[in-house]
Amino acid sequence: MNDFFSLMKHELILTILLVVVLILKLGKETTGNSSLLRVINLLLVLNVVAGFLANGTGELFNGMFRMNATLALEKNILNIGVLIISLQANAWLKTHQHLLEFYMLLLSTLLGMFFMISSGNLLMFYLGLELSTIPLAALANFDLEKRKSSEAAMKMIMSSAFSSGILLFGISLVYGLTGSLGFAELSQHLANSPLMTFVFILLFSGFAFKMSAVPFHLWTADVYEGSPVAVTSYLSVISKGAILFVFVSVLFSVFASMATAWYPILCVTAVITMIVGNLFALRQDNLKRFLAFSSIAQVGFILVGISGSSQPAMASVIYFVLIYVFSNLGAFGVISLVSALTGKERLEDYKGFYKTNPLLSWVLTISLFSLAGIPPTAGFFGKLFLLTAGAGKGNYILITVAALNMVISLYYYLRVVKVMFMEKNDAPIEKLPVSVSAKIALLLCMAGVVLAGFVSELYQYIYSISFGVI
Repeated sequence: MNDFFSLMKHELILTILLVVVLILKLGKETTGNSSLLRVINLLLVLNVVAGFLANGTGELFNGMFRMNATLALEKNILNIGVLIISLQANAWLKTHQHLLEFYMLLLSTLLGMFFMISSGNLLMFYLGLELSTIPLAALANFDLEKRKSSEAAMKMIMSSAFSSGILLFGISLVYGLTGSLGFAELSQHLANSPLMTFVFILLFSGFAFKMSAVPFHLWTADVYEGSPVAVTSYLSVISKGAILFVFVSVLFSVFASMATAWYPILCVTAVITMIVGNLFALRQDNLKRFLAFSSIAQVGFILVGISGSSQPAMASVIYFVLIYVFSNLGAFGVISLVSALTGKERLEDYKGFYKTNPLLSWVLTISLFSLAGIPPTAGFFGKLFLLTAGAGKGNYILITVAALNMVISLYYYLRVVKVMFMEKNDAPIEKLPVSVSAKIALLLCMAGVVLAGFVSELYQYIYSISFGVI
């Protein structure tokens, strides 16, 4: 029983939080949104703190559920991201009539991601995936009065159903070929063959839908644009981070023996994802669509790092996702605040933004610099480690393509900075009031963007605990 509580601590805490939110819902008529937000944010802070305490290592349910130091760190990264998103969304949620329903759905999808990350069996993985996806579709439709929000939810449901069907087909073939769904058993039975390569393509396609890799990315921009900014942040950072964690673990632990088959698939996908993401980001005027295609391009860089198929690859992906959480949420934090208070989301609306909101302008600028990989921000070190890991197999053509795409990305990131600092606007966005919670969220993001790159012990720690996963 002690092992059960120790190994499933993250999941049990989230379940308790869900029960607390449900109880708060029963008494909502006597409590205002501001008070509820303070209580929920405090609970999320306690959740983050508890996530770093007394984490066990082992298995439950005959190996279906696993826990170790790496998986605990991955869950803690997601917990931090959810806390920041909650703090940033205060201005929007204060006036929303379905505040508690938002957190019920948010915590439910996070619980599914935790089960997905700890899965040691394809069936457990699929159940966690569905638990994390279905509430997300409801969250995408959370701006009930907006037609675009309903469209986003419908597109997400349709694309998720299609990708789940492909994934289930691959899982059924795996069971038919090996007679097992456990990761440990599968790693011993898989071997290079045309049929197994086809099975891997099916499974990889399911993963690619969730991580928005080209050509499975077509739903991403529309869903990001139609969803509320807080939900777009969650989709871009938490959802994508969770599926990348699982993908790296499955690739290195289950399909390691098929590396010669999946390596060229990974390389081609990485190249077209970087190129398509960058080219479409160049054309965007809506900032949510802009960050959507930016996130697609970032997945391409992550796939370059994963292609290294080594301990540095695993460590570089976890490290980059941690930095990506701070960088992307820093950018979304400013966009969320502007959207909630003014309703403006287009790039041209940010002309002269620095004149009226210098602090928010600098936060957005530093976040974009980190996403672009400009030193001395942490994003530079994150991409450096990804490219170094990807070079582990000596594929310098792939590294060259990635480096050229980094140069292309500089243009559209700096384009936003140019609009804010250098272009004039007769009626710029007025000076915006920034709540205490939003200031804390932005401060956390800036601290992560600046410090994560200079605290070398952080990467060394991630590298040291990554060894047991591969």
